[in-house]
Amino acid sequence: MSGNVLVVEDEQKLASLLADYLKVSGFEPVCLDNGSEVVPYVREHKPDLILLDLMLPGRNGMEVCKDIRTFSRVPIIMVTARIEEIDRLLGLELGADDYICKPFSPREVVARVKAVLRRTHDGQTIQARGLILDEYGYKAILNGHDLELTAVEFKLLQFLVDNPGRIYGRQQLMNKIYPDERNVSDRTIDSHIKKLRRKIETLDPEAKFIQSVYSVGYKFESE
Repeated sequence: MSGNVLVVEDEQKLASLLADYLKVSGFEPVCLDNGSEVVPYVREHKPDLILLDLMLPGRNGMEVCKDIRTFSRVPIIMVTARIEEIDRLLGLELGADDYICKPFSPREVVARVKAVLRRTHDGQTIQARGLILDEYGYKAILNGHDLELTAVEFKLLQFLVDNPGRIYGRQQLMNKIYPDERNVSDRTIDSHIKKLRRKIETLDPEAKFIQSVYSVGYKFESE
């Protein structure tokens, strides 16, 4: 696997270490150490993936991620020492594709990079009664209109669409959407479902794709 990876990290030794491991694995890394440089670079060079540190001089990673998501679906892996639940949720809500907490091994980072690129590059289009899911672009189109989903909302909808008619409990959905998160309340799923329904029904009031099964969980019905 190959590709251009933008490493945004202000710790020079760590950035160099990550770059070395990425090169050995066949990637072409470029390092930046200031958050204010990232958006202009992404607009001009269009990297295949971004490793984005949260705490940066110039602009923090959250602001940078939010800006990038206004014009690009480039995969973003956030790298940070801040492990509080709110940071994990906010990072994913803003459109990050994955989240790695320091300390970590460079091999783990490379493995995550490969996994995210494989997931995004091997995407296909799934259709269900006016609904199109573009896994490559992380976009959900309903009746020709973009639902403008966050990365987490897209993953949740995609999983339900992939398994029509099957009922999943909150914890099962949590395990699929947040495989590495251990301290996130399962009620977070209710919040995501509510937002998904609102976005879908705003475009098509008759589209009742996501159905609740009392005391059990949720399921997707295309008809």
